[in-house]
Amino acid sequence: MSKYLLLWENIKCRTEKKFILSYEEIENILGFPIDHSFLTFKKELTEYGYKVGKISMKEKTIEFEKLD
Repeated sequence: MSKYLLLWENIKCRTEKKFILSYEEIENILGFPIDHSFLTFKKELTEYGYKVGKISMKEKTIEFEKLD
């Protein structure tokens, strides 16, 4: 089971074509802060109908995009 499963399930329930979550919002969903391993696990998200878009280290946000 992926450590990011709670996040993927949360994103799967959304309907927006594109949206942004802050690191803080993601931490609230997961119960722990994201770390470098997110870059490895992000490919799992495609199984839930979304992909990871832009990751902003400066603004501490991640953009998610719905797959067609």
